[in-house]
Amino acid sequence: MAYFRTVPRLPDLLALFSKSERWLIAVNADPDALASAMALKRIMAHRVLDVKIAHINDIHRPDNLEMIQSLRIPLRKLTPNVSAQFDRFALVDSQPHHSEILAKLPFSVVIDHHPPSDEHPVEAEFTDIQPDYGANSTLLTEYLYNLNIRPGKLLATALAYGIKTDTDSFERIFCDADIRAFQWLNKYASHLLLRKIYRSEFHLEWLKHFCGAYYKMRLLGRGLFAYLVNVESPDILVILADIFLRVQGQSWVVIAGVVDDKLVAIFRGDGLRRDMGKFSARILAGVGSAGGHKTMARGEAPLSAIGDQDPELFLFERLQKDKRPCRKSAKNGDAAAKPDPSGGDE
Repeated sequence: MAYFRTVPRLPDLLALFSKSERWLIAVNADPDALASAMALKRIMAHRVLDVKIAHINDIHRPDNLEMIQSLRIPLRKLTPNVSAQFDRFALVDSQPHHSEILAKLPFSVVIDHHPPSDEHPVEAEFTDIQPDYGANSTLLTEYLYNLNIRPGKLLATALAYGIKTDTDSFERIFCDADIRAFQWLNKYASHLLLRKIYRSEFHLEWLKHFCGAYYKMRLLGRGLFAYLVNVESPDILVILADIFLRVQGQSWVVIAGVVDDKLVAIFRGDGLRRDMGKFSARILAGVGSAGGHKTMARGEAPLSAIGDQDPELFLFERLQKDKRPCRKSAKNGDAAAKPDPSGGDE
């Protein structure tokens, strides 16, 4: 059996490239998307007049910023003025309907691993959508292998990190191809750079929130709740939730705070008894949106929907009242409310 699958339509992809055209690769920037864009840019090199990468989202996460700096990823913000400079467009690790900005562009190439939508079919001359893959970086690694392109150190490191983050170090859903791709890239990647990137988790100014969360945490049986009045980014809440879940004896964690006049709550669990996706949907029912998976979820509600209630007390009382018996989740552990499929910079 071949190490990787053969990509039957790869010649169709190459046939789209012309040395008279300028290409723009659009991403909703996160590690998997950035790595995929780097790989596609490498494939396009010497086959097109010019190729650039542009992102639609603001990039704040420390590990993403470290990845861009350490791996020397040239990026620009996608604006109408930028898109007007290019002849053709490619999209990786996302689909046009995932964003209003992306939906306005006429993509010739779409390569993604998120589930397709029956309501919003992808229209492009070349599409490769593989929802069984844990990471889009795996798809692009297969392309490189089929084209006999050996990735350089920076590209191999980016792709390995993309696989690592999107599979959560193979703790989320993944397939055999993800493992094979990671193993193959391991021969060329820099482990020192990889370690430097994934250890860059915090901005210095975030450390004050660690102390605040510790002093404000409340125990609810085998659960833990902490509320921060105002935070600069929901990424702070995500990091705190992941850390507090490591406390011995705790089965679930909810870390919440106010971000830009919205109450944001991050749910984390061990996945053994309580389904975080369904749990989050119950807690925010009637005031906001929430959903996710068995072990992780997110909910948001505008402060106006809570009225005059104190947001911390509002959440705490709802968490106290949630006495539903813990049942096994539905198939795949998905919640009724689905998370944003594009991922973004989270």
